[in-house]
Amino acid sequence: CVHTENCFVPISEIIAVEETELNKKQRNIGRWQKMTKLHAFTVYYVKKARNHRWRCSDVTFWGVDEHLCNQWIQALKELLEMQKSRPKQLLVYINPYGGKRQGKRIYEQKVAPLFSLASISTDVVITEHANHAKDNLFEVNIYKYDGVVCVGGDGMFSEVMHGLIGRMQKDSGIDQNNPKASLVQCNIRIGIIPAGSTDCICYSTVGISDPVTSALHIIVGDCQPLDVSSVHHNNTFLKYSVSLLGYGFYGDILKDSEKKRWMGPMRYDYSGFKTFLSHHYYEGTIAYQPAKHTHGSPRDKESCRTGCYICKKSEKQLVEQNKKCGLKHEEGEEEWKVIKGKFLAINAVNMSCACPRSPKGLSPAAHLADGSADLILVRKCSRFDFLRYLVRHTNQDDQFDFPFVDVYRVKCFQFTSKLSEDNESNVMDIGKKRFGQFCRDHPACCCNIVNSTWNCDGETLDSSAVEVRVHCQLMKLFARGIEENCKEEAAYSQSSIEQLL
Repeated sequence: CVHTENCFVPISEIIAVEETELNKKQRNIGRWQKMTKLHAFTVYYVKKARNHRWRCSDVTFWGVDEHLCNQWIQALKELLEMQKSRPKQLLVYINPYGGKRQGKRIYEQKVAPLFSLASISTDVVITEHANHAKDNLFEVNIYKYDGVVCVGGDGMFSEVMHGLIGRMQKDSGIDQNNPKASLVQCNIRIGIIPAGSTDCICYSTVGISDPVTSALHIIVGDCQPLDVSSVHHNNTFLKYSVSLLGYGFYGDILKDSEKKRWMGPMRYDYSGFKTFLSHHYYEGTIAYQPAKHTHGSPRDKESCRTGCYICKKSEKQLVEQNKKCGLKHEEGEEEWKVIKGKFLAINAVNMSCACPRSPKGLSPAAHLADGSADLILVRKCSRFDFLRYLVRHTNQDDQFDFPFVDVYRVKCFQFTSKLSEDNESNVMDIGKKRFGQFCRDHPACCCNIVNSTWNCDGETLDSSAVEVRVHCQLMKLFARGIEENCKEEAAYSQSSIEQLL
């Protein structure tokens, strides 16, 4: 066989192998080839480019020996069959209304041809209303699928995640309303094809919001465990969160922007500026349990990357802790830390929450699968100081290096606003007193701003008293985390086509 360039590709990143009919131009390469019939096959593979972008590329091999050519095709196809993590059948949900209403077009033009090339069969559902995908996941036979793919933004992913995790708990007889329940892991992977206004989860787990890149991660069968936080109020389940749970500044932005959906993605800029100028703070009490099992801290600058050793060590340590004393016993023994104060923002993140505008995210050293969340408390400060803090999200400086910012790595926490009349929601009897919120610096707004809203992965959550618990690696994505250097990894391979040849 002859090929025109050196091409090192791991078997795990070959998409497909097909017999090829050479066109006239290819057949005319070299006079000797005109005298004989040529046989060829094409290898389609992942080509890695800058900024974590993946593309489908191909290389064609040809020769005069038909038997040898068929042997190569058969050998490569057998190697691909051995890649057991690859999906063969997928359930796909497309949100035709999200973002710029491009979900259906993106899937049909950019993703479906790749799935077809990789011999993946799909059942496609076009969602018609809110919670269509979530409700459908409670009805279909999900166990016949190797994964569920959502085409849309973070809202679409959240809907599929709630449906899949909820279905798993229902089938296992787990009561989601019990905040202390040990939830059953969801082993059916979720794939995200970004097509929304915000694609924070995709960006934080793949490194780029690009439909083709995400499709290729699904095809090669990548698997990235993901922590999920459950949010309860008064022994009632409210939501699951995998990225941001924000009260105060980010909650107020979301609440205001929801009224301006007609503005499109620009609404976030408008509402952000408006919320910054209003400068509301909220009084309340936070109680948390430190995540003592984790290896690392929010300020150690150890970013979560592909094959993260901190996530692996932390998961192992958590399993050992739970074996020794059991979940309930452990919670009873460990001390709760209590903080009362006035806060401009209370953020809990399960991942960095990186996006194109904030490449490092809200917590650059947050980990995807270490069984903890980073709890960030921004206390009342001047507008100028708060602006300095917000600007840090866009550069390389340590955004926690302010006297009014505290950050803790936690496995669970509770928040009760000062005006909350919900006295039943706190474990350990913390915050049993009636708390209220008022705005001493802005008397005119007292009657208007009673409580903030929680921003739960881009969806509003109206509850002034919540209990949040992190469930270690509750679900899995078709992703591999953010790679350190795509080009170096592309050039290196233990099992490559070049070695085979």
